[in-house]
This record gives sequence, C-alpha cells and structure tokens, in this order.
Amino acid sequence: MASLSDSPFLPVRPDWLALRQEAPLDPAQPIIDPHHHLWDVVHPRYLLDELLADLRGGHNILATVFVECRSMHRAEGAEALRPVGETAFVAGVAAMMESGLYGSCRACAGIVGHADLRLGAAVQPVLEAHLAAGGGRFRGIRHISVWDASPATRSGTFMPPRGLLGDAAFREGFARLGPLGLSFDAWLYHTQLGELLDLARAFPDTVIVLDHVGGPLGVGPYAGQREAVFAAWRRDIQELAKLPNLHVKLGGMAMRISGLTFHEQPLPPSSEQLAAAWKPWVETCIEAFGSARCMFESNFPVDKGMCSYTTLWNAFQRLAAAASAEEKQALFAGTAARVYRLPVSPGE
Repeated sequence: MASLSDSPFLPVRPDWLALRQEAPLDPAQPIIDPHHHLWDVVHPRYLLDELLADLRGGHNILATVFVECRSMHRAEGAEALRPVGETAFVAGVAAMMESGLYGSCRACAGIVGHADLRLGAAVQPVLEAHLAAGGGRFRGIRHISVWDASPATRSGTFMPPRGLLGDAAFREGFARLGPLGLSFDAWLYHTQLGELLDLARAFPDTVIVLDHVGGPLGVGPYAGQREAVFAAWRRDIQELAKLPNLHVKLGGMAMRISGLTFHEQPLPPSSEQLAAAWKPWVETCIEAFGSARCMFESNFPVDKGMCSYTTLWNAFQRLAAAASAEEKQALFAGTAARVYRLPVSPGE
C-alpha cells in the first residue's frame, strides 16, 4: 500500500471536513455520479463503507460509475490481464448494492476499467475479459495520458509517456473500443487537449468522455498563470466541442493541481466559494458542449481532500441554478445515464 507521503493526492481530513456542515440545497434532484474510485492502495482507504457514508449525505444519488484507479489488479497471471481484477472487484461491489441491503442507490452500475491500449490488436482478449468480468456493467476504458515536464504537476501514482494518444500501437488498440460498444475516458492536462482533438477526429464513431474539464493546471510553472491557462484551455475546449463524439465531465477541480488552496484554510470551503471558483470552467464547458454532453462528477475521494461530498454537489446545484429543468436533468443525471448506458431512470 502506498503511504500518504507517496501520494500525489491531498490528504482527507474528516475532522477538518466536519467543520463545514451544509444541508443539500435540492435533495430531490436526481443525481448520477459518473466518476468515483474505490481503493485500498492509497491512504486512506476508500471502499464501500466510505462510499456509502458520502452517498448518504442527503442528496438523491440514483447511481454511480466507477472509474479505474489501478485498484485490485490481479497479483498473478498474464500482465495484460491483471487489470481485469479491478473490474471483477467492482462488479462484486455493484452486486452488493443491487441486493438492496445498502439502500436504493445503484453504486457502480457502470464500470470504466483499464487496459493497455498500446498492446494494439492484442488488447482484444483483454477487453473481452473485462466485459465478461463486469457482468453486464462494463462500459469503457480509461488509459491515462497525463504528461507534463514539471514534476510539480504529478497527479497520479505513475506518469504515462509523452504523446501517448498519438502512438501508433495505442491507436491500434483504441480502434478496438468502438466495435465492442466501449467508450474512452480521457484524462490529460489542458496542454494536451490538441492531442485529444486529433484522436477524436481520427475515431469519430467512438464515444470519448473528457475527464475533469480537461485538466487545467495551476501549479508548478502554471501557478499564477490563471488567465493565460484559461484562454488556452477555452480555445481548445471550443474546438473539441465541435466533435459530436466528445462529452465532458464537470468536476475534478478540487485536486491539488488546480492551484486552488481551499485545503490550506482554517475552514473547509462553502458551496458558494466552490461555485465561484469553478464557475468560469463549468460555464465555458456548458456553453460549448451544451448540457446534453456535460455531466457533473464528484471525482471522489480525490476531491475529498478539499471539500465534502454534500458541499460539492451543493456547489454544482448553485452553478446550475439558472438552468432549465431539462438542462438540470441532463447535467445531473441524464447525460451520464445515456453515455454510460445505465439501468436507471433519472426522470425528466
């Protein structure tokens, strides 16, 4: 297990989070959380008990989507197939939730796993193994491609090679996703959005979901460069939005790499403070992609280092306050249900 000092994530401090208590602003709003993790490889652990504690904060969470985090990979067997252990593990958690013993939420109703797409055509049996292990819940692949020259931008337990999305072997593996009905979650930094644009143009029939509003950086060489980062990011977001196979997750902005410093304050941020800090990024994405291709996400427990689950969803509700009922339905549940083909009805 990785130690806290080895982790690039902000530490989760329950006592500090407890200093800010908010009631849900709209507890009736149906919500599907399309991005969270489960792990026992990074401290502190975040497994079903911890997830349930957050889900029971008062918001109407209908279902969730688990996204790979290199958790519970098999210790033995062919290297390429070891990530299938994560899908089998999460499918077990989903089956527990389907029993009804833990409430009505369909947690992990969708699963996004990992496969090394650099295997090229040889990734086919890995994808098929994920589909079998998922028990009808497996929806797509995430092969993280974040890269920056500065070590200050580290946001995970490993750093992928530069230019991964343009690698010929990677694209040969990527080509296997669409025919199997699998989507691709893209996690990269704002400096790499042009690489994603090229990939999305090359595979117009494959559904791509851009994680964490496209990873705008605010640390290392990007600290104090908010206006320049925003301008470059916005230009690329507007280009990406022209491609109908692209969708975007609105969240992940409470990570350390954002440059926000709420975690350094005596009290956790309020939902008003979070909404104000996130507004430019969220509004730009919604204006470019439209609500039908945007979905709010928690990115928990990574973002839990800066805010609580209830406060986070309150911030999103504040950001969507002026939206129509139809737009809210899409942003909070409808887009996620459609993109990840979830067996839940988010309502109208």
